[in-house]
Amino acid sequence: MTKSSQPSNSFSRRKFVQNAAMTSIVMGLHPSIIKAQANSVKDKVRIGIIGTGFRGQSHIDMLCARKDTEIVSFADPDKKMLASAQNILKKYNRPAATEFNNGNYDYINLLQRADIDAVIIATPWEWHIIQALEAIKHKIIPGVEVCGAVKLTDCWDIVNASEKSGIPVMCLENVCYRRDVLAVFNMVKKGMFGELLHLQGGYEHDLREVKFNDGTKGYNDGIEFGEKAYSEAKWRTNHSLYRNGELYPTHGLGPVAMMVDINRGNRLTRLSSVATKARGLHKYIVNHPQGGENHPNAKLNWKLGDIVSTQLQTHNGETILLTHDTNSPRPYNLGFRVQGTQGLWQDFSSGQLNAGHIYIEGVSAKPHVWENPEAYLKQHDHPLWVKYQDQAAGSGHGGMDFFVENAFVECVKRNVPFPIDVYDLATWYAITPLSEKSIKEHGQVQDIPDFTRGKWQDRKNEFGMNEIY
Repeated sequence: MTKSSQPSNSFSRRKFVQNAAMTSIVMGLHPSIIKAQANSVKDKVRIGIIGTGFRGQSHIDMLCARKDTEIVSFADPDKKMLASAQNILKKYNRPAATEFNNGNYDYINLLQRADIDAVIIATPWEWHIIQALEAIKHKIIPGVEVCGAVKLTDCWDIVNASEKSGIPVMCLENVCYRRDVLAVFNMVKKGMFGELLHLQGGYEHDLREVKFNDGTKGYNDGIEFGEKAYSEAKWRTNHSLYRNGELYPTHGLGPVAMMVDINRGNRLTRLSSVATKARGLHKYIVNHPQGGENHPNAKLNWKLGDIVSTQLQTHNGETILLTHDTNSPRPYNLGFRVQGTQGLWQDFSSGQLNAGHIYIEGVSAKPHVWENPEAYLKQHDHPLWVKYQDQAAGSGHGGMDFFVENAFVECVKRNVPFPIDVYDLATWYAITPLSEKSIKEHGQVQDIPDFTRGKWQDRKNEFGMNEIY
Protein backbone atom coordinates (compact mmCIF):
# COMPACT_ATOMS: atom_id res chain seq x y z
CA MET A 1 0.00 0.00 0.00
CA THR A 2 1.33 3.46 -0.85
CA LYS A 3 2.09 5.98 1.88
CA SER A 4 -0.83 8.20 0.90
CA SER A 5 -3.35 5.39 1.33
CA GLN A 6 -2.04 3.91 4.59
CA PRO A 7 -4.64 3.88 7.39
CA SER A 8 -4.14 6.96 9.56
CA ASN A 9 -4.26 5.10 12.88
CA SER A 10 -3.49 1.65 14.25
CA PHE A 11 -7.12 0.94 15.18
CA SER A 12 -8.24 1.40 11.58
CA ARG A 13 -5.36 -0.76 10.33
CA ARG A 14 -6.16 -3.59 12.76
CA LYS A 15 -9.86 -3.39 11.86
CA PHE A 16 -9.07 -3.68 8.13
CA VAL A 17 -6.89 -6.74 8.67
CA GLN A 18 -9.47 -8.42 10.91
CA ASN A 19 -12.24 -7.77 8.40
CA ALA A 20 -10.14 -9.19 5.57
CA ALA A 21 -9.39 -12.34 7.55
CA MET A 22 -13.02 -12.87 8.53
CA THR A 23 -14.15 -12.50 4.92
CA SER A 24 -11.66 -15.14 3.80
CA ILE A 25 -12.92 -17.55 6.45
CA VAL A 26 -16.54 -17.00 5.43
CA MET A 27 -15.76 -17.53 1.78
CA GLY A 28 -13.74 -20.64 2.52
CA LEU A 29 -16.42 -22.37 4.59
CA HIS A 30 -19.61 -21.21 2.90
CA PRO A 31 -22.29 -23.95 2.88
CA SER A 32 -22.93 -23.54 -0.84
CA ILE A 33 -19.33 -24.49 -1.56
CA ILE A 34 -19.60 -27.55 0.65
CA LYS A 35 -22.83 -28.52 -1.09
CA ALA A 36 -21.25 -28.09 -4.52
CA GLN A 37 -18.33 -30.29 -3.56
CA ALA A 38 -20.65 -32.97 -2.17
CA ASN A 39 -22.89 -33.15 -5.23
CA SER A 40 -22.04 -35.34 -8.17
CA VAL A 41 -20.46 -33.29 -10.92
CA LYS A 42 -21.03 -33.70 -14.64
CA ASP A 43 -17.89 -34.36 -16.66
CA LYS A 44 -19.12 -32.17 -19.48
CA VAL A 45 -21.93 -29.71 -20.12
CA ARG A 46 -23.57 -30.06 -23.54
CA ILE A 47 -24.43 -26.60 -24.82
CA GLY A 48 -26.42 -25.07 -27.64
CA ILE A 49 -25.94 -21.51 -28.84
CA ILE A 50 -28.88 -19.40 -30.01
CA GLY A 51 -27.42 -16.34 -31.74
CA THR A 52 -23.97 -16.64 -33.30
CA GLY A 53 -23.25 -12.94 -33.83
CA PHE A 54 -20.23 -11.30 -32.25
CA ARG A 55 -21.46 -11.79 -28.69
CA GLY A 56 -22.41 -15.38 -29.36
CA GLN A 57 -19.02 -16.01 -30.95
CA SER A 58 -17.31 -14.63 -27.86
CA HIS A 59 -19.21 -17.20 -25.76
CA ILE A 60 -18.26 -19.96 -28.18
CA ASP A 61 -14.59 -19.04 -28.00
CA MET A 62 -14.59 -19.11 -24.19
CA LEU A 63 -16.53 -22.38 -24.07
CA CYS A 64 -14.11 -24.01 -26.50
CA ALA A 65 -11.19 -23.02 -24.28
CA ARG A 66 -12.64 -25.25 -21.54
CA LYS A 67 -12.31 -29.03 -21.29
CA ASP A 68 -15.72 -29.53 -19.69
CA THR A 69 -17.98 -28.39 -22.53
CA GLU A 70 -19.40 -29.81 -25.74
CA ILE A 71 -20.79 -27.35 -28.28
CA VAL A 72 -23.64 -29.30 -29.83
CA SER A 73 -25.73 -26.96 -31.97
CA PHE A 74 -26.07 -23.43 -33.33
CA ALA A 75 -29.27 -21.61 -34.23
CA ASP A 76 -29.14 -18.42 -36.28
CA PRO A 77 -30.75 -17.30 -39.57
CA ASP A 78 -27.55 -15.42 -40.50
CA LYS A 79 -25.42 -17.91 -42.44
CA LYS A 80 -22.36 -15.62 -42.43
CA MET A 81 -22.33 -15.52 -38.65
CA LEU A 82 -22.85 -19.28 -38.51
CA ALA A 83 -19.81 -19.77 -40.72
CA SER A 84 -17.71 -17.60 -38.41
CA ALA A 85 -18.95 -19.58 -35.41
CA GLN A 86 -18.03 -22.87 -37.06
CA ASN A 87 -14.54 -21.52 -37.75
CA ILE A 88 -14.05 -21.01 -34.01
CA LEU A 89 -14.85 -24.69 -33.43
CA LYS A 90 -12.41 -25.60 -36.17
CA LYS A 91 -9.71 -23.46 -34.55
CA TYR A 92 -10.05 -25.51 -31.36
CA ASN A 93 -10.25 -28.83 -33.27
CA ARG A 94 -13.84 -29.26 -32.16
CA PRO A 95 -16.48 -31.11 -34.21
CA ALA A 96 -18.76 -28.91 -36.28
CA ALA A 97 -22.02 -27.97 -34.58
CA THR A 98 -25.37 -28.92 -36.07
CA GLU A 99 -26.92 -25.81 -37.61
CA PHE A 100 -30.51 -24.61 -37.39
CA ASN A 101 -30.65 -21.77 -39.90
CA ASN A 102 -34.10 -22.01 -41.47
CA GLY A 103 -35.50 -18.64 -40.39
CA ASN A 104 -36.06 -16.90 -37.09
CA TYR A 105 -37.91 -19.77 -35.40
CA ASP A 106 -35.64 -22.69 -36.23
CA TYR A 107 -34.13 -22.35 -32.74
CA ILE A 108 -37.21 -24.29 -31.54
CA ASN A 109 -35.87 -27.35 -33.35
CA LEU A 110 -32.53 -26.92 -31.59
CA LEU A 111 -34.32 -26.91 -28.25
CA GLN A 112 -36.12 -30.15 -29.11
CA ARG A 113 -32.84 -32.06 -29.14
CA ALA A 114 -32.28 -34.51 -26.30
CA ASP A 115 -28.50 -34.03 -26.17
CA ILE A 116 -28.38 -30.47 -24.79
CA ASP A 117 -28.10 -29.58 -21.09
CA ALA A 118 -27.99 -25.81 -21.41
CA VAL A 119 -28.30 -23.06 -23.97
CA ILE A 120 -26.78 -19.61 -24.24
CA ILE A 121 -29.09 -16.97 -25.71
CA ALA A 122 -27.17 -14.15 -27.39
CA THR A 123 -29.77 -12.83 -29.80
CA PRO A 124 -31.38 -9.40 -30.36
CA TRP A 125 -32.98 -8.11 -27.19
CA GLU A 126 -36.59 -8.71 -28.14
CA TRP A 127 -35.95 -12.47 -28.46
CA HIS A 128 -34.36 -13.11 -25.06
CA ILE A 129 -37.43 -13.90 -22.98
CA ILE A 130 -39.24 -15.67 -25.83
CA GLN A 131 -36.33 -18.04 -26.38
CA ALA A 132 -35.63 -18.55 -22.68
CA LEU A 133 -39.25 -19.57 -22.15
CA GLU A 134 -39.00 -22.07 -24.98
CA ALA A 135 -35.79 -23.49 -23.46
CA ILE A 136 -37.54 -23.95 -20.11
CA LYS A 137 -40.45 -25.64 -21.87
CA HIS A 138 -37.99 -28.24 -23.17
CA LYS A 139 -36.20 -28.56 -19.80
CA ILE A 140 -33.01 -26.91 -21.05
CA ILE A 141 -31.25 -24.47 -18.75
CA PRO A 142 -30.92 -20.99 -20.32
CA GLY A 143 -28.13 -18.50 -19.82
CA VAL A 144 -29.57 -15.22 -21.07
CA GLU A 145 -27.57 -12.25 -22.29
CA VAL A 146 -28.37 -8.79 -20.99
CA CYS A 147 -30.70 -6.00 -22.05
CA GLY A 148 -34.04 -4.82 -20.70
CA ALA A 149 -37.47 -6.34 -21.14
CA VAL A 150 -39.83 -5.24 -23.87
CA LYS A 151 -42.87 -5.71 -21.61
CA LEU A 152 -43.19 -5.98 -17.84
CA THR A 153 -45.19 -9.17 -18.29
CA ASP A 154 -42.08 -10.76 -19.84
CA CYS A 155 -40.43 -10.58 -16.42
CA TRP A 156 -43.29 -12.32 -14.67
CA ASP A 157 -43.45 -14.93 -17.44
CA ILE A 158 -39.82 -15.99 -16.99
CA VAL A 159 -40.11 -16.13 -13.18
CA ASN A 160 -43.34 -18.13 -13.31
CA ALA A 161 -41.95 -20.57 -15.87
CA SER A 162 -38.73 -21.13 -13.92
CA GLU A 163 -40.53 -21.63 -10.61
CA LYS A 164 -43.13 -23.98 -12.08
CA SER A 165 -40.61 -26.13 -13.97
CA GLY A 166 -37.72 -26.02 -11.53
CA ILE A 167 -35.42 -25.04 -14.42
CA PRO A 168 -32.98 -22.34 -13.26
CA VAL A 169 -32.13 -19.28 -15.36
CA MET A 170 -28.89 -17.30 -15.25
CA CYS A 171 -28.59 -13.67 -16.26
CA LEU A 172 -25.20 -13.34 -18.00
CA GLU A 173 -24.34 -9.92 -16.52
CA ASN A 174 -20.57 -9.79 -16.79
CA VAL A 175 -19.90 -6.38 -15.20
CA CYS A 176 -20.74 -7.86 -11.79
CA TYR A 177 -17.36 -9.58 -12.21
CA ARG A 178 -15.27 -6.59 -13.26
CA ARG A 179 -12.11 -6.61 -11.17
CA ASP A 180 -12.42 -3.17 -9.60
CA VAL A 181 -16.16 -3.70 -9.04
CA LEU A 182 -15.55 -6.98 -7.23
CA ALA A 183 -12.83 -5.41 -5.12
CA VAL A 184 -15.23 -2.64 -4.09
CA PHE A 185 -17.92 -5.27 -3.45
CA ASN A 186 -15.38 -6.97 -1.16
CA MET A 187 -14.77 -3.68 0.64
CA VAL A 188 -18.51 -3.09 1.00
CA LYS A 189 -19.01 -6.48 2.62
CA LYS A 190 -16.15 -5.73 5.02
CA GLY A 191 -17.96 -2.56 6.08
CA MET A 192 -15.24 -0.23 4.89
CA PHE A 193 -17.65 2.34 3.46
CA GLY A 194 -19.93 2.14 6.48
CA GLU A 195 -23.65 1.81 5.90
CA LEU A 196 -24.40 2.34 2.22
CA LEU A 197 -26.53 5.34 1.27
CA HIS A 198 -26.33 6.01 -2.46
CA LEU A 199 -25.04 4.20 -5.53
CA GLN A 200 -24.70 5.06 -9.18
CA GLY A 201 -24.03 3.18 -12.39
CA GLY A 202 -25.00 3.29 -16.01
CA TYR A 203 -24.29 2.57 -19.61
CA GLU A 204 -22.31 5.53 -20.91
CA HIS A 205 -20.89 4.40 -24.22
CA ASP A 206 -20.89 6.19 -27.57
CA LEU A 207 -22.53 3.64 -29.88
CA ARG A 208 -23.48 5.88 -32.79
CA GLU A 209 -21.14 4.13 -35.21
CA VAL A 210 -22.21 0.69 -34.01
CA LYS A 211 -25.86 1.52 -34.49
CA PHE A 212 -25.34 2.62 -38.09
CA ASN A 213 -23.31 0.11 -40.03
CA ASP A 214 -23.54 -0.94 -43.66
CA GLY A 215 -20.67 -3.41 -43.42
CA THR A 216 -19.08 -2.28 -46.69
CA LYS A 217 -15.96 -0.81 -45.10
CA GLY A 218 -15.77 -2.97 -42.03
CA TYR A 219 -17.31 -2.73 -38.61
CA ASN A 220 -18.26 0.74 -37.29
CA ASP A 221 -18.86 2.50 -40.57
CA GLY A 222 -21.99 3.73 -42.32
CA ILE A 223 -25.37 5.26 -41.56
CA GLU A 224 -27.70 2.41 -42.48
CA PHE A 225 -29.66 0.19 -40.14
CA GLY A 226 -32.19 -2.59 -40.49
CA GLU A 227 -31.78 -5.09 -43.30
CA LYS A 228 -29.30 -2.83 -45.11
CA ALA A 229 -26.93 -2.85 -42.17
CA TYR A 230 -24.49 -5.19 -40.49
CA SER A 231 -24.48 -7.00 -37.15
CA GLU A 232 -26.11 -5.03 -34.28
CA ALA A 233 -27.26 -2.27 -36.60
CA LYS A 234 -29.77 -4.69 -38.10
CA TRP A 235 -31.85 -4.54 -34.89
CA ARG A 236 -30.40 -2.30 -32.16
CA THR A 237 -31.11 0.99 -33.91
CA ASN A 238 -34.84 0.33 -34.03
CA HIS A 239 -34.99 0.53 -30.24
CA SER A 240 -33.70 4.11 -30.39
CA LEU A 241 -36.21 4.97 -33.07
CA TYR A 242 -39.30 3.68 -31.27
CA ARG A 243 -38.51 3.55 -27.52
CA ASN A 244 -37.60 6.13 -24.86
CA GLY A 245 -36.30 4.71 -21.61
CA GLU A 246 -33.45 3.03 -19.77
CA LEU A 247 -32.86 0.47 -22.53
CA TYR A 248 -29.75 -1.22 -21.13
CA PRO A 249 -29.97 -1.20 -17.33
CA THR A 250 -28.12 -4.28 -16.18
CA HIS A 251 -24.48 -3.17 -16.60
CA GLY A 252 -25.02 -0.26 -14.24
CA LEU A 253 -27.59 -1.80 -11.94
CA GLY A 254 -26.32 -5.35 -11.53
CA PRO A 255 -23.06 -4.62 -9.66
CA VAL A 256 -24.56 -2.07 -7.26
CA ALA A 257 -27.67 -4.22 -6.71
CA MET A 258 -25.38 -6.95 -5.40
CA MET A 259 -23.69 -4.45 -3.08
CA VAL A 260 -26.99 -3.53 -1.40
CA ASP A 261 -28.32 -7.10 -1.35
CA ILE A 262 -31.19 -6.66 -3.81
CA ASN A 263 -33.43 -9.76 -3.73
CA ARG A 264 -31.34 -10.97 -0.76
CA GLY A 265 -32.50 -9.04 2.31
CA ASN A 266 -33.39 -5.92 0.33
CA ARG A 267 -35.39 -5.07 -2.77
CA LEU A 268 -36.05 -2.32 -5.29
CA THR A 269 -39.34 -0.57 -4.59
CA ARG A 270 -39.88 2.44 -6.91
CA LEU A 271 -38.32 4.34 -9.80
CA SER A 272 -38.70 7.59 -11.68
CA SER A 273 -37.13 8.32 -15.07
CA VAL A 274 -36.61 11.42 -17.19
CA ALA A 275 -34.97 11.85 -20.59
CA THR A 276 -33.30 14.67 -22.50
CA LYS A 277 -34.26 15.56 -26.03
CA ALA A 278 -32.98 13.33 -28.86
CA ARG A 279 -30.27 14.96 -30.95
CA GLY A 280 -27.23 12.69 -31.23
CA LEU A 281 -28.29 10.24 -33.94
CA HIS A 282 -29.70 12.96 -36.19
CA LYS A 283 -26.48 14.95 -35.86
CA TYR A 284 -24.42 11.85 -36.62
CA ILE A 285 -26.36 11.15 -39.83
CA VAL A 286 -26.25 14.74 -41.03
CA ASN A 287 -22.49 15.05 -40.45
CA HIS A 288 -21.51 11.63 -41.82
CA PRO A 289 -19.87 11.55 -45.28
CA GLN A 290 -22.50 9.07 -46.45
CA GLY A 291 -25.35 11.12 -44.97
CA GLY A 292 -26.41 14.74 -45.05
CA GLU A 293 -29.58 16.76 -44.53
CA ASN A 294 -31.29 15.06 -47.47
CA HIS A 295 -30.54 11.47 -46.51
CA PRO A 296 -33.74 9.52 -45.71
CA ASN A 297 -32.43 8.62 -42.24
CA ALA A 298 -31.97 12.33 -41.49
CA LYS A 299 -35.76 12.71 -41.68
CA LEU A 300 -36.44 10.19 -38.90
CA ASN A 301 -37.91 11.25 -35.58
CA TRP A 302 -35.79 9.50 -32.96
CA LYS A 303 -37.63 8.73 -29.76
CA LEU A 304 -34.81 7.76 -27.35
CA GLY A 305 -33.53 10.72 -25.38
CA ASP A 306 -29.77 11.09 -25.63
CA ILE A 307 -29.41 10.82 -21.84
CA VAL A 308 -31.90 8.96 -19.67
CA SER A 309 -31.69 9.27 -15.88
CA THR A 310 -33.46 6.79 -13.61
CA GLN A 311 -33.66 7.18 -9.84
CA LEU A 312 -34.46 4.03 -7.86
CA GLN A 313 -35.40 3.52 -4.21
CA THR A 314 -34.81 0.43 -2.09
CA HIS A 315 -36.68 -1.08 0.83
CA ASN A 316 -33.67 -0.52 3.13
CA GLY A 317 -33.39 3.18 2.31
CA GLU A 318 -30.62 3.41 -0.29
CA THR A 319 -31.01 5.30 -3.56
CA ILE A 320 -29.56 4.28 -6.93
CA LEU A 321 -29.08 6.51 -9.99
CA LEU A 322 -28.78 4.92 -13.44
CA THR A 323 -27.65 6.80 -16.55
CA HIS A 324 -28.16 5.63 -20.14
CA ASP A 325 -26.05 7.61 -22.61
CA THR A 326 -25.23 5.95 -25.95
CA ASN A 327 -25.96 8.59 -28.60
CA SER A 328 -23.65 11.44 -27.61
CA PRO A 329 -19.88 11.88 -28.02
CA ARG A 330 -18.11 10.60 -24.91
CA PRO A 331 -15.42 8.16 -23.78
CA TYR A 332 -16.67 4.87 -22.38
CA ASN A 333 -17.44 4.75 -18.66
CA LEU A 334 -20.08 3.04 -16.53
CA GLY A 335 -20.00 5.81 -13.95
CA PHE A 336 -20.06 3.77 -10.76
CA ARG A 337 -20.34 5.45 -7.38
CA VAL A 338 -20.63 3.62 -4.07
CA GLN A 339 -21.21 5.94 -1.12
CA GLY A 340 -21.73 5.14 2.54
CA THR A 341 -21.58 6.77 5.95
CA GLN A 342 -17.81 6.22 6.08
CA GLY A 343 -16.71 7.15 2.57
CA LEU A 344 -17.09 6.48 -1.13
CA TRP A 345 -15.57 5.18 -4.35
CA GLN A 346 -16.16 6.71 -7.78
CA ASP A 347 -15.20 5.08 -11.06
CA PHE A 348 -13.85 7.16 -13.93
CA SER A 349 -12.31 4.35 -15.92
CA SER A 350 -13.02 1.19 -17.87
CA GLY A 351 -12.17 -1.07 -14.98
CA GLN A 352 -8.55 -0.18 -14.28
CA LEU A 353 -7.54 -0.38 -10.63
CA ASN A 354 -5.44 2.77 -10.87
CA ALA A 355 -8.19 5.11 -12.06
CA GLY A 356 -11.07 6.79 -10.27
CA HIS A 357 -11.30 8.22 -6.77
CA ILE A 358 -11.71 6.92 -3.24
CA TYR A 359 -12.09 8.53 0.16
CA ILE A 360 -12.57 6.80 3.52
CA GLU A 361 -13.02 8.96 6.58
CA GLY A 362 -10.40 8.30 9.25
CA VAL A 363 -8.37 6.16 6.88
CA SER A 364 -7.49 8.43 3.95
CA ALA A 365 -4.33 10.43 4.53
CA LYS A 366 -5.96 13.87 4.40
CA PRO A 367 -9.52 15.00 5.17
CA HIS A 368 -11.58 16.09 2.13
CA VAL A 369 -8.86 14.92 -0.30
CA TRP A 370 -9.40 12.18 -2.89
CA GLU A 371 -6.99 9.26 -3.18
CA ASN A 372 -6.16 7.04 -6.11
CA PRO A 373 -7.96 3.75 -5.35
CA GLU A 374 -5.30 1.40 -6.73
CA ALA A 375 -3.69 0.45 -3.40
CA TYR A 376 -7.06 -0.21 -1.77
CA LEU A 377 -8.40 -2.25 -4.67
CA LYS A 378 -5.26 -4.36 -4.86
CA GLN A 379 -5.27 -4.99 -1.12
CA HIS A 380 -8.94 -6.03 -1.20
CA ASP A 381 -8.88 -7.87 -4.51
CA HIS A 382 -11.77 -10.31 -4.51
CA PRO A 383 -10.91 -14.01 -3.94
CA LEU A 384 -12.41 -14.88 -7.33
CA TRP A 385 -9.84 -12.73 -9.09
CA VAL A 386 -7.03 -13.92 -6.83
CA LYS A 387 -7.76 -17.53 -7.76
CA TYR A 388 -8.73 -17.23 -11.42
CA GLN A 389 -6.81 -14.26 -12.77
CA ASP A 390 -4.56 -16.46 -14.95
CA GLN A 391 -7.54 -18.22 -16.53
CA ALA A 392 -9.32 -14.89 -17.01
CA ALA A 393 -6.37 -13.29 -18.79
CA GLY A 394 -7.23 -12.67 -22.42
CA SER A 395 -10.97 -13.27 -22.13
CA GLY A 396 -13.39 -10.56 -23.16
CA HIS A 397 -14.05 -7.23 -21.45
CA GLY A 398 -10.85 -7.20 -19.43
CA GLY A 399 -11.27 -10.75 -18.16
CA MET A 400 -14.70 -10.42 -16.62
CA ASP A 401 -16.32 -12.54 -19.35
CA PHE A 402 -14.43 -15.54 -18.01
CA PHE A 403 -16.15 -15.29 -14.65
CA VAL A 404 -19.71 -15.12 -15.94
CA GLU A 405 -19.00 -18.04 -18.31
CA ASN A 406 -17.32 -20.02 -15.56
CA ALA A 407 -20.21 -19.46 -13.16
CA PHE A 408 -22.73 -20.63 -15.75
CA VAL A 409 -20.88 -23.81 -16.69
CA GLU A 410 -19.83 -24.75 -13.16
CA CYS A 411 -23.32 -24.28 -11.71
CA VAL A 412 -24.84 -26.43 -14.44
CA LYS A 413 -22.16 -29.09 -13.85
CA ARG A 414 -22.76 -29.14 -10.10
CA ASN A 415 -26.52 -28.53 -10.08
CA VAL A 416 -26.16 -25.60 -7.66
CA PRO A 417 -27.97 -22.24 -7.77
CA PHE A 418 -26.77 -19.55 -10.15
CA PRO A 419 -25.14 -16.51 -8.52
CA ILE A 420 -27.23 -14.23 -10.77
CA ASP A 421 -30.61 -15.91 -11.00
CA VAL A 422 -34.05 -15.56 -12.53
CA TYR A 423 -35.18 -13.08 -9.87
CA ASP A 424 -32.23 -10.83 -10.71
CA LEU A 425 -32.92 -11.12 -14.42
CA ALA A 426 -36.59 -10.22 -13.95
CA THR A 427 -35.87 -7.33 -11.57
CA TRP A 428 -33.12 -5.79 -13.68
CA TYR A 429 -34.94 -6.33 -16.97
CA ALA A 430 -38.08 -4.71 -15.52
CA ILE A 431 -36.34 -1.35 -15.24
CA THR A 432 -36.69 -0.81 -18.99
CA PRO A 433 -40.50 -0.97 -19.42
CA LEU A 434 -41.04 0.79 -16.10
CA SER A 435 -38.70 3.63 -17.12
CA GLU A 436 -40.50 3.95 -20.46
CA LYS A 437 -43.80 4.28 -18.65
CA SER A 438 -42.34 6.81 -16.20
CA ILE A 439 -40.94 9.01 -18.99
CA LYS A 440 -44.23 8.85 -20.87
CA GLU A 441 -45.93 10.02 -17.67
CA HIS A 442 -43.48 12.93 -17.18
CA GLY A 443 -41.37 11.23 -14.52
CA GLN A 444 -44.23 9.67 -12.59
CA VAL A 445 -43.00 7.26 -9.91
CA GLN A 446 -43.52 3.58 -10.80
CA ASP A 447 -43.72 0.68 -8.35
CA ILE A 448 -41.20 -2.10 -9.01
CA PRO A 449 -42.74 -5.56 -8.54
CA ASP A 450 -41.34 -8.02 -6.03
CA PHE A 451 -40.55 -10.91 -8.34
CA THR A 452 -39.42 -13.05 -5.41
CA ARG A 453 -42.90 -12.84 -3.85
CA GLY A 454 -41.43 -12.10 -0.45
CA LYS A 455 -38.54 -14.55 -0.57
CA TRP A 456 -36.08 -11.65 -0.60
CA GLN A 457 -36.61 -11.28 3.14
CA ASP A 458 -34.97 -14.64 3.89
CA ARG A 459 -32.55 -15.08 0.99
CA LYS A 460 -28.87 -14.50 1.77
CA ASN A 461 -26.39 -12.71 -0.45
CA GLU A 462 -24.01 -15.45 -1.57
CA PHE A 463 -22.70 -13.66 -4.64
CA GLY A 464 -18.99 -14.33 -5.08
CA MET A 465 -18.94 -16.82 -2.21
CA ASN A 466 -20.06 -20.04 -3.90
CA GLU A 467 -18.10 -19.70 -7.12
CA ILE A 468 -14.63 -20.90 -6.10
CA TYR A 469 -14.39 -24.52 -7.16
